[in-house]
Parts: sequence; C-alpha cells; structure tokens
Amino acid sequence: MHTYEARPYKAPEPGGFAEVSATPPLHEVEAERVGSTDTASHHTTTDSYVAAPETPAAVPNAGGGIFPDQLPADQAMPDPSAPPAAGWESSARLNQNYTFDTFVIGQSNRFAHAAAFAVSESPANAYNPLFIYGDSGLGKTHLLHAIGHYAKHLYPSLRVRYVNSEEFTNDFINSIRDDEGSSFKQIYRNVDMLLIDDIQFLAGKEHTQEEFFHTFNALHNHQKQVVITSDLPPKQLTGFAERMRSRFEWGLITDVQPPELETRIAILRKKAQSESLNVPDDVMEYIASHITANIRELEGALIRVTAFASLNKQQVDLSLAEVVLKDLITDAGGAEITAAQVLATTAAYFDVSIDDLRSKSRTRTLTNARQIAMYLLRELTDMSLPRIGQELGGRDHTTVMHAVRKVSAQMPERHVTFNQVTELTNKIKQDQRQNR
Repeated sequence: MHTYEARPYKAPEPGGFAEVSATPPLHEVEAERVGSTDTASHHTTTDSYVAAPETPAAVPNAGGGIFPDQLPADQAMPDPSAPPAAGWESSARLNQNYTFDTFVIGQSNRFAHAAAFAVSESPANAYNPLFIYGDSGLGKTHLLHAIGHYAKHLYPSLRVRYVNSEEFTNDFINSIRDDEGSSFKQIYRNVDMLLIDDIQFLAGKEHTQEEFFHTFNALHNHQKQVVITSDLPPKQLTGFAERMRSRFEWGLITDVQPPELETRIAILRKKAQSESLNVPDDVMEYIASHITANIRELEGALIRVTAFASLNKQQVDLSLAEVVLKDLITDAGGAEITAAQVLATTAAYFDVSIDDLRSKSRTRTLTNARQIAMYLLRELTDMSLPRIGQELGGRDHTTVMHAVRKVSAQMPERHVTFNQVTELTNKIKQDQRQNR
C-alpha cells in the first residue's frame, strides 16, 4: 500500500492558473456579506436528518478520478498512522452529531451516501470535486460533516475544513478589511479537504467567487479534495461565471431526493431513539404519512406530539397525535409560507413591530419573540440559518442556531413556550390554507 504524509500547501508552478491581479476595494466586497444583499433565489439548510449506518454499494468511477492503487508514490493516500495535524481539530468546524453512523439511508439518498463514503476513504482520488445537490432538509450538510469525520478517523493527519458560503464570504471580506489576505489563502489553500456548503449563496458575489475560483484551482492542482453542496445542479446555477460552473462538473455530480415513506419512518424512529422518546409505531407512521417533504417539519411534528404529552402527563397515542397535529397537517396545495408571513404573524401576536424584531433591542419580550420567530422560520420554511439571520436584522447564523435549540428544549418543559409556538403555527397554517 502506498503511503505519504499530508503535504503542506505548495505554490503552483507558473502557468498553473491565473491568480487575482489585485486585492479588490473593501467597499466593493463589503456589499457581498450575507445580510447586505440577497442575490440567491433559492433557500437551503445547514441541517439534515439521521439514520442507521449501512455499507455503501460499489460506486463506479464516474468522476474520472484515479484510485489509490493507480497513484504514483508521491500522490498516494495519507498514512493512517500519522498523528493528527496540529491545530486543525478546532478549525475543521465539524458537527459531532453528523456522522455516517447517524445518517438514515434510503432509495432517495443511497448513491449520494455511497459517493460520500468513497470520498472519505480515498480523498482526492475517487471523485474530485464531489458535488451534491437537492432541496433543503434532505441531508446534504449531514453528508458533508460525515465525510470530514470519517476521513479524519481514517487519516488523522488530514487537514479538513467545513465552511458554509456565508462563512467563506465573511472570512474573505474580513481578510481584506484587516489586510490579512495572505493569512486567508494560507488557511483555505493549506487544507487537504475543503467541504463547502450552500455554494448557491455565492451567486452574484463577484469578488468572493473570484477568490473561491483560485482557491478551488489551488486545491485541485495539488490533489486536495473539494466537496460542494447546492440546491441546484451546476448547469442551473445562476449568477456564476461559466468557468466556475464548469469546474463543479469536473468530478461527480449526485443528488438527494425527498425520502420515501419507509425512510421517513426510519428517520422518526432514529429521532425518537436519540431523544429517548417512547413513541408507538402507529404514531410514527401517521406522522410520516402526512408530512412528506420537509424533514425539519417531520421531526418537529414528532417533538410537538411528545412535548404535548409530556406537559399534560399523557401517553403518546394515535388519537393524541391527530389532535395535536390537526392544524399542522394541511391539505396539499397550500400557498408557500413566507418569511414576511411568519414575521408579521409573530409581531402581531407579541404586540410588537417587525422593525422591533429586527432591531438590536434585547428586552425580555423582544428576545423571546425574536427567538420564536427564528424557530418558526426554521420549522415552517426552507430558509437556511444564514438567510433567517438576514431576515432578523442581519444576525449571525450561530445566533439563529442557538434560538432554535433553546425553543426546542423549552417546548416539552414550559407550557408558555409550547402554547406560543402552537398558537402561532396554527395561525400561520390557517392563513396558508386561506391563501391557496
């Protein structure tokens, strides 16, 4: 077996690719921050769903790459016995909950899972880049993190970095503002594996795209793995230069589809198991049969039923689920729930204005209203965490993540929070039906 140590970044030979000729003015790139403009037309997520591990089937070398036994000695796989790369554990930014062991496999995502597994086992040799696309909430982000975790498990010296497009944009802008362009390049071009989420949000961001273009070239030229997720396949992405889209097609393109009934039931079972919830099979089948596309709403319905039962000291059964979810489960064909609708309904409910929700005020009432609005936007729409933050006054996606987790944790414990979320959800769903 060929082995080698993960190599530090080495500048490409002259003629390898054209570097940016000059640093763009700060005022031009500042406009590319998420929250300053809204150039992307599609919403995606930074969350996903989970399930039992499964050994992937053999995947053909559709990406045109070469496998380890075909590599010259100086380009073979990292040495699994090598020590971890110093300082890269924290900078990897990997979510510990998103691994292959917690990913639910079904017909809707089997090939994407197999391709992701192959990339983990053979970075930069199986498919490079690997491009995964699909609607929000279907597991793309989960696969990105799982790739990073398993690759680092197999090759401890591997330098891995996960980043969403918002973070990449802000890191780039901050490097220009702080006159640390060389530091930015050192971070992003000195990795062995770059995992970039929601690439579609770079649409129209000319300077950030230019930097990513050269980062991609540097990594690809040095046999480093790149994995990208998007809500659309490369050919359908708008606001990107053709040379950028063409590079997305160099390796393997695969998609994830909405899960079929059996997979939805498996998702609910895994969620119940991970949360130590006692839920009868007929309740999970009822939820899975009526909520079919949005995985967050699928899991949210389960939490809503179990939270209601916990607060009211009742057993979870089918009749209770039907009562609790009667306003959540609507007829097909309802109008899409929008951010404007959620914010307007939430503001009216708490007797505040939408401007108040977007303000910097941290009064108890406004903080509570703002966090519940974030939770509802996450549960009832396809908006990503960065996009929700943008809607709420340009807040960071980590603030949104904290709010969603806080409200979720309070639902089974506080009657007030449960009632507020339930009443607002019912009102929003009622308006949705009326707007069909």
